[in-house]
Amino acid sequence: MKMVEISEKSDVLRIARAKGSITLKENTIKLIKEGKIKKGDVISATKMAAILAIKKTPELIPLCHPIPITGANVEVKINTREIEVEVEVKSIGKTGVEMEALVGASTALLTIWDMVKAYEKDERGQYPTTKISEIRVIEKIKGGK
Repeated sequence: MKMVEISEKSDVLRIARAKGSITLKENTIKLIKEGKIKKGDVISATKMAAILAIKKTPELIPLCHPIPITGANVEVKINTREIEVEVEVKSIGKTGVEMEALVGASTALLTIWDMVKAYEKDERGQYPTTKISEIRVIEKIKGGK
């Protein structure tokens, strides 16, 4: 096992966008919108968690290169039964930022789950309707833009 050698590659602008969603109960969504979640502001915490995760990606993914992150943006869209998270990461470097975008999106969704789990449990303490899904890279750009 070894880290891929990238020293011969040129520094270029690299952008990746990843997204995913979490399905929640309608009442949980209502509480989020009304700011009534006991743990605090779900949307702000979600955005901060994603950005922190982006910066920590090389510590979490063993063969991921540490790269300079020049920008990150997190968008959150609240629907009736789900919350969608989209993360964009930018870098000028020798390797792409797809893993950073994926880790950011995943962590954002996990943060939402953590903050609302008390409202999502059924009478047995299970999560029959809560689901994280469709985490994927939706765009990758190398150079330009």
